[in-house]
Amino acid sequence: MLQVSVLRNNPEWAKGRLGVKNFKQLELVDAIVSLDDERKSIQVGYDTAQAGINAASKEIGKLMGQGKKEEAEAAKAQVAGFKEQSTLLAEKLAAVEKELYEALVQLPNLPAQEVPIGKTPEENVVVRQGGSIPTLYDKAVEHWFLLEKYKLANFELGNKVTGSGFPFYTGKGAKLQRSLVQYFLDFNTNAGYLEYLPPFMVNEQSAFATGQLPDKEGQMYHATEDKLYLIPTAEVPVTNVYRDTILKEEDLPVKMTAYSPCFRREAGSYGKDVRGLNRVHQFEKVEIIQITHPDKSYAVLDEMVAHVEALLNALQLPYRILRLCGGDMGFASAITYDFEVYSAAQKRWLEVSSVSNFENFQTNRMKCRFKDGNNKTQLAHTLNGSSLALPRIVACLLENNQTAEGIVLPAVLHSYFGGRVIV
Repeated sequence: MLQVSVLRNNPEWAKGRLGVKNFKQLELVDAIVSLDDERKSIQVGYDTAQAGINAASKEIGKLMGQGKKEEAEAAKAQVAGFKEQSTLLAEKLAAVEKELYEALVQLPNLPAQEVPIGKTPEENVVVRQGGSIPTLYDKAVEHWFLLEKYKLANFELGNKVTGSGFPFYTGKGAKLQRSLVQYFLDFNTNAGYLEYLPPFMVNEQSAFATGQLPDKEGQMYHATEDKLYLIPTAEVPVTNVYRDTILKEEDLPVKMTAYSPCFRREAGSYGKDVRGLNRVHQFEKVEIIQITHPDKSYAVLDEMVAHVEALLNALQLPYRILRLCGGDMGFASAITYDFEVYSAAQKRWLEVSSVSNFENFQTNRMKCRFKDGNNKTQLAHTLNGSSLALPRIVACLLENNQTAEGIVLPAVLHSYFGGRVIV
């Protein structure tokens, strides 16, 4: 959630940044500033009434001690008047604060200056590219045929048990999933991230704190009777570990990693571009999260991008890193880098990770703060990234490494998988 002070200090600049995200309701900025003016005016009146109550109450005791009953009764009447005024102003203040809050939560985060102007994924900027696109052997096929050929996953069984988009991994397919999860977690913990195994459902407060609500209700599965949401990513429960918390400056950065299944409705996703593992409703992912000092969050962003890049290099997958344009960014993000891996059999790039800096947008919602060296309380910054999401990684590993011998796995997975080839 944006801070009102940011909008007050330079409303036209804020509107310009919101325009980069193609946000249309720019009049909300002026409405918020106006509501904050009204809130401040009512607050002054309320504080004045409270001061009057306190002063008159002290006077009553003094007058009663002096035997001045008539003057004391007059002071009591004055207190009653102040209390009536105070009650009315408190009601008005609560109503205005509610209206102000409801307007604020509609605003997305302001994009950083480095964010390119654009509306569509085609306007994202390729920052760099790595790895080599393989030349496949003559009988190479897409991963959905390989999953069936090597009995790695069963989509029909998933459809029978649950529904479309919920694959059943079997045999070596299940083992490959487990091997990747363990490798990713080991890679992250070796880099200083503390591992968590979080709940896979969260309450409304947690979903709001990280920006999923009220922006992404339609994309999340909702257990309506209990008002719980199945998580779309481990970012949600793990970031909320520090909701309503005041850290010490020396505690920063906080580095966390977690495996979780992820649940996404992805309503309206059909066609060849979502075939096989390209888009599913439940998938496994390992996440990295950092809570940092505001002055260091962009250096940490570069560090996290390099961390994910090292993972892809270790898996020997061809990749590219894109800086997302304003129109393709998430609601809560100030800047996002997407990682895409080249699927050689499909001849297309598939997104496998996003690394984002949210600055203080999430921490303002979740009241995550720290005390600096001067004992002043500040909002921390949050960042997160996928390291990595499994379905498309698996798709590209299968497609890019298929040979007449079988699926030749990259060396870093041999000890985890217990072999070098899926046959």
